[in-house]
Amino acid sequence: QVQLVESGGGLVQPGGSLRLSCAASGFIFNIYPMSWYRQAPGKEREFVAFILSPDNTRYTESVKGRFTISGDNAKKMVYLQMNSLKPEDTAVYYCKVTRRGTDFWGQGTQVTVSS
Repeated sequence: QVQLVESGGGLVQPGGSLRLSCAASGFIFNIYPMSWYRQAPGKEREFVAFILSPDNTRYTESVKGRFTISGDNAKKMVYLQMNSLKPEDTAVYYCKVTRRGTDFWGQGTQVTVSS
């Protein structure tokens, strides 16, 4: 089993920044690849960012240039640095890892962008 715990969410004004963290534990020896998703109220969960290796990342179009995904394999941590936040970024953010065909999700962390 793999356990994922997100943290770092909160309330921030438009234009502000937050850094989300995802701590992995359990039967996981390599944090790569790993993804971030988000789910806004009344909407489907959507892909945000993916890291295959430190120099191989992908982002959904709406966050390109504003969000950065990174990881620390020694600490079993993945991060999502979010800059220039917009109200439409408001959502619960989840990290996800897939191992041996099974998806593991964290409990999520709330990000609210509002003035």
